[in-house]
Amino acid sequence: MPSARFAVPEVIDSLARRRSLARAERDWAAADGLRREIEQSGWKVVDDGLSYRLEPAHPPDLVEPGGVRYGSSTAVPSRLDQPEQGLATVVLTATDWSADLRRAVVGLGDHAPAGTSVVIVADSPSAEQAQTLEGTLEAGRAALGAQQLEVIWTSARLGAGAALAIGLRRSVAPVVISLDTSIEPDGDIVTSLVQLLADPSIAVAGPYGVTSADMRHFQAASAGDVHAVEGYCLAFRRADGAARGPIDERFRFYRNLDLWWSLVLRDEGPGALPRRAVAVELPVVRHEHRAWFATAARERERLSKRNFYRIIDRYGKRLDLVDGDQPPRGER
Repeated sequence: MPSARFAVPEVIDSLARRRSLARAERDWAAADGLRREIEQSGWKVVDDGLSYRLEPAHPPDLVEPGGVRYGSSTAVPSRLDQPEQGLATVVLTATDWSADLRRAVVGLGDHAPAGTSVVIVADSPSAEQAQTLEGTLEAGRAALGAQQLEVIWTSARLGAGAALAIGLRRSVAPVVISLDTSIEPDGDIVTSLVQLLADPSIAVAGPYGVTSADMRHFQAASAGDVHAVEGYCLAFRRADGAARGPIDERFRFYRNLDLWWSLVLRDEGPGALPRRAVAVELPVVRHEHRAWFATAARERERLSKRNFYRIIDRYGKRLDLVDGDQPPRGER
């Protein structure tokens, strides 16, 4: 039955009651169709035996004096239909570690070439992150320019997939660089990535590449052609992101989203030659990845496996995407 916490529109309530009747009559096709209608209207059905409850499919947008905190990636105004400008848009996610974000933003500000813009997705950040974010923005704007850096706030923690989707929607440049806050730019990381992606045969690039022989095990690889690029620093074309999306937002934990997205960007379809992933040496310092060490070992293993199953579901039999001669170089 509808949850007392939410005011459920009458039309949604009616669809849910019809679905419940269809399930009772074992008309699964009708029940699935009604579920899709409900979900397309922004609601979800949570079944509990023969009963059910209705919930919003995503948190609400919150309108505040300083702006809007968005409850979903699709609520964020998109720039993807606007003409491209500049060299690259760098996307960072602000969650719990304010010093890491500041370090990455300052590094970009010190070294990024003209034409670099930055989007920070404040994914319902911790109180400390939120309190120090303005100082981080001041440091970044001083180097990049006030018009080259913006922050998008969410009303709830949406996760890694949604944060990347939001960054893509707000990107203005032809190249998007997803940068983890564990990475400190120690030089210009933008120019080399932009130059690589000028080659139409290359779909994704970054400093940390991996290879696989069986789509089940991925190993770190040296610079050159690889099978996927790790999300610590991952560059792709904005046009490809728009065309190959949407990004699967069930990747709430960051782990393995990078492999999935690399394969999506490379995939030209069964029987067609896949585009390339290229690892390139860049002037970066890699620090401890806080989200990994802050998550209990058993939980991060569970979340990682859940994410990896999404890769197997879509690409487990696509060994054409991992054919190649480059030998593995250690464990991922």
